[in-house]
Amino acid sequence: MSIRIAIDASRNRSGGAKAHLIGILSEIEPEKYSVKEIHVWSYPELLTLIPEKKWLIKHSPKELNKSIFSQLFWQKFTFPKELKEFKCDIVLNTDGGTVCRYQPSVTMSRDMLSYEPGEMDRYKYGKSWFRLLLLKYMQNSSFNAATGVVFLTNYAAHIIQKSCGTLKNIAIIPHGVGSEFSNKNQSVEWPENDDAINCLYVSNTAPYKHQWMVIKAIKFLRNQGYNINLILAGGKGGGHHLVEEAISDCKAEKFVTMLGYVKPANLPEILASSHIFIFASSCENMPNTLVEAMSVGLPIACSNRGPMPEVLEDSGIYFDPENIESIKESIEELLVNESRRKEMTVKTKIKANSYSWKRCANETMEYLVEMLEGVNK
Repeated sequence: MSIRIAIDASRNRSGGAKAHLIGILSEIEPEKYSVKEIHVWSYPELLTLIPEKKWLIKHSPKELNKSIFSQLFWQKFTFPKELKEFKCDIVLNTDGGTVCRYQPSVTMSRDMLSYEPGEMDRYKYGKSWFRLLLLKYMQNSSFNAATGVVFLTNYAAHIIQKSCGTLKNIAIIPHGVGSEFSNKNQSVEWPENDDAINCLYVSNTAPYKHQWMVIKAIKFLRNQGYNINLILAGGKGGGHHLVEEAISDCKAEKFVTMLGYVKPANLPEILASSHIFIFASSCENMPNTLVEAMSVGLPIACSNRGPMPEVLEDSGIYFDPENIESIKESIEELLVNESRRKEMTVKTKIKANSYSWKRCANETMEYLVEMLEGVNK
């Protein structure tokens, strides 16, 4: 039997979603699974980043460069016709908010903000709150309509099924991390004498990322005599005003550097040139930047919320991201405990080795074939 697989990547706009598509299509071995063709639907900018393969057919409908309403109309009414035209046997929806009901299908869960208890309250009754509420409804509907659902972590599967109900067929398939990170090692020595220690936090300034709490914790450490700086990398989000207020209140211009958005190609070097990685998010489906820092081998102070303990396990020091004292104590443990730091640099890199695009690609293909065979029995 020759299989034709379709991938709907029409709304893969985030960095993680792009990396996932590029990663699995770079590593997939279709012949192992009797796959004749893989068809991908997406917008031109993303399709140009995907490697050319003889078995890969790229589609870029004009609707994907129009409004979200045009995209949803295409997905609901036109896309199923195209799937039939190209005789696709199963479709992988890479966005949980899909309105396509072509069967059989496997739908991926990426978004957690609509489901994590308390997180939507940060946006209460604003435009973002209503958008998240609508997104939850759309995702619950698509999960229940799908033949199978892929979650990135066990944590996400547990929390989301409290809302959408118990699903019949699920798989836990974490994202991978690129070789540009796994082949990179921390390139700086731990500072001697009174040289500055540089902490790095990579994320946009969304309300659940808590950069302002980290700034205040670093301020307390500096007041205790530690020569420590904070580098914030990532674009602006809904919590950016809180970051600016914290910088102003703490007079943090001397010890906080705002890099803004960093191109993915530059991130491995920025990670490798840092001493400590901090991750203070309270809501994630799977924290890609955390895994990238692990892959480089950085000692990590990390939020104790969501799937972070599942991903990092015993390779980091945890804190409550909404408690300044807790953040301060975790970072201070890394500052004073040399043996713990060295142990963590080894542990994080070993743990990160389990997050590969090869593994992600193989497990995704196996699950798609399993779902297709189950329907055809």
